[in-house]
Amino acid sequence: MSDTPLEVLARTRPRALHRAEEGRTLTRDEAAALLTCREDDLERLLAVAGRVRDAAPWYAEGAWGRTADGRRRVTYSRKVFVPLTHLCRDACGYCTFAWPPHKDLPAYQSPEQVLEVARAGQAAGCTEVLFTLGDQPEERYPAAREWLAARGYETTLEYLRAVSIQVIEATGVLPHLNPGVMGWADLATLKQVSASMGIMLETTSERLLEKGQAHFQAPDKEPARRLQTLEDAGRLSVPFTSGLLIGIGETLGERIDTLFALRDVHRRYGHLQEVIVQNFRAKPDTAMRDHPEPSFEDLLTTIATARIVLGPTVHLQAPPNLSPGTFHLLLRAGIDDWGGVSPVTPDHVNPEAPWPQLEELSARSADQGFVLTQRLPVYPEHATMPDPWLAGRMRGPVSALMDERGLARDGVRPVGQPWQDPEVSSGAVTARMAAVMDAREDDDRGADGEDGPHGADGPHGADGPHGADGTDGADGTDAADGAVADAAPPAQPRGNGHLTYGAPGAASSDVGSAADGRNARSAVAEDELHRAVFGDLHVIADGVLAANAPRVEGPARTTIRRDVAAALARAQSGTVLDDAEALLLFDATGVELDALAAAADEVRADRVGETVTYVVNRNINFTNVCYTGCRFCAFAQRRDDPDAYTLSLTQLADRAEEAWQLGATEVCMQGGIHPDLPGDYYFEVLDAVLARVPGMHVHAFSPMEIVNGATRLGIPVREWLEEAKRRGLGSVPGTAAEILDDDVRWVLTKGKLPASQWIEVITTAHEVGLRSSSTMMYGHVDEPRHWVAHLKLLRELQERTGGFTEFVPLPFVHQLAPIYLAGVARPGSTWEDDRRVHAMARLLLQGAIDHVQLSWVKVGLDRGVDLLRGGCDDLGGTLMEETISRMAGSAHGVRKSVEELEAAAHRAGRPVRQRTTLYGSVQADHPA
Repeated sequence: MSDTPLEVLARTRPRALHRAEEGRTLTRDEAAALLTCREDDLERLLAVAGRVRDAAPWYAEGAWGRTADGRRRVTYSRKVFVPLTHLCRDACGYCTFAWPPHKDLPAYQSPEQVLEVARAGQAAGCTEVLFTLGDQPEERYPAAREWLAARGYETTLEYLRAVSIQVIEATGVLPHLNPGVMGWADLATLKQVSASMGIMLETTSERLLEKGQAHFQAPDKEPARRLQTLEDAGRLSVPFTSGLLIGIGETLGERIDTLFALRDVHRRYGHLQEVIVQNFRAKPDTAMRDHPEPSFEDLLTTIATARIVLGPTVHLQAPPNLSPGTFHLLLRAGIDDWGGVSPVTPDHVNPEAPWPQLEELSARSADQGFVLTQRLPVYPEHATMPDPWLAGRMRGPVSALMDERGLARDGVRPVGQPWQDPEVSSGAVTARMAAVMDAREDDDRGADGEDGPHGADGPHGADGPHGADGTDGADGTDAADGAVADAAPPAQPRGNGHLTYGAPGAASSDVGSAADGRNARSAVAEDELHRAVFGDLHVIADGVLAANAPRVEGPARTTIRRDVAAALARAQSGTVLDDAEALLLFDATGVELDALAAAADEVRADRVGETVTYVVNRNINFTNVCYTGCRFCAFAQRRDDPDAYTLSLTQLADRAEEAWQLGATEVCMQGGIHPDLPGDYYFEVLDAVLARVPGMHVHAFSPMEIVNGATRLGIPVREWLEEAKRRGLGSVPGTAAEILDDDVRWVLTKGKLPASQWIEVITTAHEVGLRSSSTMMYGHVDEPRHWVAHLKLLRELQERTGGFTEFVPLPFVHQLAPIYLAGVARPGSTWEDDRRVHAMARLLLQGAIDHVQLSWVKVGLDRGVDLLRGGCDDLGGTLMEETISRMAGSAHGVRKSVEELEAAAHRAGRPVRQRTTLYGSVQADHPA
């Protein structure tokens, strides 16, 4: 984007100031024009920024930002600064923190050195240990790799995790981590050992990566990489710090672009607890030692403009040690926080700038009417609402230092805290939830069952909470998943465009249970927990909805077009269609659609024969507590919701044994991502079930659950899968896939793993000898081009690994899905699309994944018969119990008998047989 000349910005300034004073949303040029304010205009700008700051929710009467006598607080974090390593693979033109290896200095601080600093902070009443380190030094320096390897670590982040745990257990001081660029899995792992994290965005200017600019030879300063870390932190609900560095060569427009990027990511997820405006300081022995520093007026206008752009819901800070003697003006510019101030350690990034004395900072704050108040590294908004913001293991250490407002307790002196999983109560299942799980005759709400092992998902049914599948998002059913079809009145739009669900008082114990739509209601509620768990759906969905065309059925064709006939002939010959041909067939209607189904059925007969198969299995969803934030899910419950449950290991084993006695050869087990379950919980589940029923095939744990287990234990996914296999895991549900396109999946989910992580988990599972199903949830905010790409990606994976047992299309159940109730998603797929997707799956996957399973939980057995005539060869499983899809509004039952499944196959004119999970023959000595 070209930059507007300064003289044009100067002409724009009066209008920009006027619009800012009226509280209007500013354009890029208007915001940039504010940066040119000086003298009287600067005074007006500071006044606007102060008013915006004072409108913050924490400054409301009675809120934590006010003292008992009504004075405003300005906060700071009492901290110690630990430079874990000065090695960095980047070479920024202004940095004195990073330096190359010195023969006389270790590559990293030792745990003993770290603990010495942390204990000094503990004695001084510090509640934060700020870990700062260079980006991935092991990628550049052999010395870093050798130091880590000698101590059993592969990466810097592994070592950071380990020393963070030691600090918590030895001192109780809370880690705040600034390790640079992190991936989704890195953030998920480090969230378990920290109260908060951060990364300075600095600038979104790619121009500054060019030769001679500040970020030349700094690959980790590529704006897209840092923005991705910010996005992933939001999706994982990590309390996060970011900011901009001004005066490093950026233009005023580029500075505003950075502010807008920070504003936009915070609007999506609400996770930026603070934004720092930091001014460049020229330092000796750097490439930019002669580069001019920004003026103080430049800093003030940037702070004030940042406050106006970001609004009153983000904390704003400016490092006090970089602008001594100007505290009163920084406060007038709109800050409400001084950042971390250490009575023990220097600022290792700016060692030439000493921290102010806290007495002086307090006095200068009081001069402006503020009371200096100590906070924790995690701000009160997140600390007092820990789910989903704090990992279960971190709630105890944070609570030990926190007062009732979420601030640091007066006179606090940290003590060592156990870093351990919280206690989890189990065994309690309400009568209403039991009715849903058991599908008793007196509970006529209808259900579906997507989660099963084979019902809808891979082998199973919709396999689980986590995919579209399964329970992960707690979705399971997918989506509709909101609750139950007739449980509450339909959603009604309100004047402000939001939706309400149910009548006044609907949250009462009479109708406020998960079984009747509680989560569908809360998913559109305007409360803080909803925003924390789900993010701002409409902001996130805007771009995707603009790019995706609505699905509209064309007229039923009465003749077959020549190019359609040619594409069908190529597909029947075994040719993998190109995208254009595949999209043409996804447009088939009328006689073309009949021809497509017939072609798919002929390929089915050639590839797998006439026999229809099914598995006798049972779904077990061991917990419905989940804060992942899937927007198509009604299965998930909050920890304190009336219908929240977590089954005990004994109950799981009882259900598995009961299934075995009824003839099941498989249990499919998935659950919500419960924040308190221990890291080795999934292994304990395997031990409990297989100790009771050694012959049972355990098909369990979606890719989301696998990553959850691995990150909580701090081990690689491969190691986790190898241990699970050793414990007896038989296969893995290929759920949590939804659509393997991140633009679409981030609309559907919030905290779910990205497509690349799903691919890594599934590929690794296949490599260690664990086979999996594969799935696709369709009919929401997607379109046929996503289906083609998804199917071709699965084919590519299968050609590399050979690990998929089958493919299961999962139609989106919309009725009670939060994303549908919010007016974002379509009302599910059409029957014509169901026929197309199943048939095209057969044609595009032939020769790679030859079993195509229909989900009777989603479509019912009557339409299942038609799908058996249109390319499918497998009916999934009997399920025996199904919760996820049932709570989404599906009305096709939670179990099917062997007789019902076999009757459906016979109605399709086909022979039928029972199979095992891996499509083998059932042993004759099984109870069946």
